[in-house]
Amino acid sequence: MSSGFSGNQFFLPHISRFIGQTVTIFTTSGGLSGGGFTGVILAVNCDFVRLVVRQGSAPANPLTDNYYNGCDDKRYEHCCYKTGAVVDIPIDRIASFVHNAI
Repeated sequence: MSSGFSGNQFFLPHISRFIGQTVTIFTTSGGLSGGGFTGVILAVNCDFVRLVVRQGSAPANPLTDNYYNGCDDKRYEHCCYKTGAVVDIPIDRIASFVHNAI
């Protein structure tokens, strides 16, 4: 007999407790994505978990002489800044959720 509750009713609040912490989420997909995603949880909702998997560079400081952050050629100032990366993982594709015990 079904209880009328989906597993997400308990799983989503559990994942939400780890917002701001580094976790690893393995998915049911194949290829490289099946190897899991490690990052900091930004958000959790009924559809997906959003992780920051690569942090972007800090903005340049216009108050210093080193405005271009060490680039040799100021025409290519964009080479010094990384944009970061975010991944949205569908809840129904999560195979395993790994977090610290403490």
